[in-house]
Amino acid sequence: MSWVAVVLLLVGVYLAIKVAGFALKLFLWAVVIGIAYWLLAPMLGLPVPF
Repeated sequence: MSWVAVVLLLVGVYLAIKVAGFALKLFLWAVVIGIAYWLLAPMLGLPVPF
């Protein structure tokens, strides 16, 4: 394998880890907002989703 392929492979792995981390953070924020809405909706008079 040439050194260009090794560099491209390392860059690809690095970017894949960054994208996976961003997706995980986005998912966790969605969970936090969903739980907050679930707990606060009855107190604020908003409709409960389920």
